[in-house]
Amino acid sequence: MEEKFGLSHLFMTVFLYCFATLMVVPAITDVTMAAVCPDQYECSFAIYLTGAQHVIIGVGSVVVMPLIGKLSDTHGRKLTLTLPLTLSIFPLLILAYNSTKYYFYAYYVLKTLIAIATEGSVQFLALAYVADNVEESRRASAFAIMSGFSSSSFVLGNFSTRFLSTSATFQVAAAMSVFALLYMRLFLPDSICVESECLLEKAPSQKWKIFNILDSFHDTICLLRSSSIFSKAAVVAFFGTVAEVGFHASLMYYLKARFHFNKDQFADLMIIGGIAESASQMIVMPMLTPLLGEEKILSIGLFSSCACMIVYSIAWSPLVPYVAATISIFSTFTHPSLRSIASKQVGPNEQGKAQGCITGICSLANVVSPLAFTPLTALFISNNAPFYFPGFSIMCSSFVAVIAFAMSITMIRPPPPPPPPVEDYCSIMISKSLAS
Repeated sequence: MEEKFGLSHLFMTVFLYCFATLMVVPAITDVTMAAVCPDQYECSFAIYLTGAQHVIIGVGSVVVMPLIGKLSDTHGRKLTLTLPLTLSIFPLLILAYNSTKYYFYAYYVLKTLIAIATEGSVQFLALAYVADNVEESRRASAFAIMSGFSSSSFVLGNFSTRFLSTSATFQVAAAMSVFALLYMRLFLPDSICVESECLLEKAPSQKWKIFNILDSFHDTICLLRSSSIFSKAAVVAFFGTVAEVGFHASLMYYLKARFHFNKDQFADLMIIGGIAESASQMIVMPMLTPLLGEEKILSIGLFSSCACMIVYSIAWSPLVPYVAATISIFSTFTHPSLRSIASKQVGPNEQGKAQGCITGICSLANVVSPLAFTPLTALFISNNAPFYFPGFSIMCSSFVAVIAFAMSITMIRPPPPPPPPVEDYCSIMISKSLAS
């Protein structure tokens, strides 16, 4: 019963946090454009700003994410969760107060620095918490349900954004971030609590060892070498994230230039996609995973991502992106299945380290992807494109997703079924001999 209450409080914490951080996504494109390129529908500088932010965050997260995961294994998930939940409040407060040019740049700098420690850390720490409390056979379904809570918060957040002004959107987001932190601190029980190893009680040399970056890199390399399946899952995660980041970094600027989408239309699009994702993760995936296994579910998710990206890239009408968002129901299988595969390759005391390692590799993809796709997006939505194909960068993202899909089929295969028990084998042979 305590386990169920712990998971319910965790899911609510993830819901509140994602509600606060994701509800500003439809508005941030308009805020960026208004601050750096007012009264324009095309702005290469805004695209490059966003790409540079992804690169800086990715470089920092490669180092920080495994370290945070290791800290959570030693000092508990709750204490470690407090850090990103607290830091994520401050950038929202800036735009909640004012979103003019200089406030936007202050937000941009602070968000970039803080996101190094917060971008993805809440999610992977929550996954480690689930792995602490759920047995392996039910872990993929639990991961999917947690992702479903994130998608549900995304739907409700974007639905709220649809009826709020830009300034009110950031004010509500900041208030919800504070509420998420308070809720977590008051109600979430810790899954790992080692009071004798409290961070504040450690000797200075031990403290320094915990925060040793080289030691963190060594742990990551050891994890990748410890299991071939884990290392293969990390490679698929890298290419899948390169495709996903390239797609999402390009999509809004592409739709704004191609069809003049604004905050409300972005919100409508995300609501449709979020409803499809929630249904997929909370209903469809828990039903299919026991039948097909995480490996096949992973391949289905990657194939669906490829198809959706292709449809977006060749959109010929403002209605096509809404159709593409609707058919993305299977593309959300990718991350929960990958995380479940990785989780099963390590012991119970290394769940934070393993999830942090995968997140760090995904952060490396956040570095590579903007470097490749930001110039493509800026070029092909401008008047200087070598040929007319505004969605060319999204089409290129789909090619990378095809690589990840091919790797998932060839490299990550279901484990062979266990041999029957000796007693069952003897019974079968006796039955056959009697029958003959």
